[in-house]
Amino acid sequence: MSEDAVAVAPLSGRARVSRGLRSRENWVALVRFALVGASGYVVNLAVFALVVHGLGADYRLGAAAAFAVAVTNNFAWNRRWTFDARDGHAGFQAARFLIVSGLAFAVSLGVLQLLVAGAAMPKLPAQATAIAVVTPFSFLGNKLWSFVP
Repeated sequence: MSEDAVAVAPLSGRARVSRGLRSRENWVALVRFALVGASGYVVNLAVFALVVHGLGADYRLGAAAAFAVAVTNNFAWNRRWTFDARDGHAGFQAARFLIVSGLAFAVSLGVLQLLVAGAAMPKLPAQATAIAVVTPFSFLGNKLWSFVP
């Protein structure tokens, strides 16, 4: 090993988390993700309300339609602005983003079902709550997998 080369031991999980929490870049990405998520949230709720209340469709169909429109909005903004991942292959990133988003959607749909059918919560506030529950997991999945540099 040359004098310029330095052996670097892999960081423990705790050390990686600690370093990640101190990184300004990660906090900026989280704020941007939240802003993109807020726009997606508005898009999601608007489409959900239109399909369920405007068209009279079942709330599960409304959730699926809202997901499809919002996920497209969120991918475009997250790729371009949140994670600045334009150098990566868009199709590959989109596939991973869709997997993470699909998993988040499945969990949010379960939460929605529990809130509407189990807790008798009104549908629109239940949808809003379900989305909020999965947001942190979605950020981590996209930060650590979908848009990896």
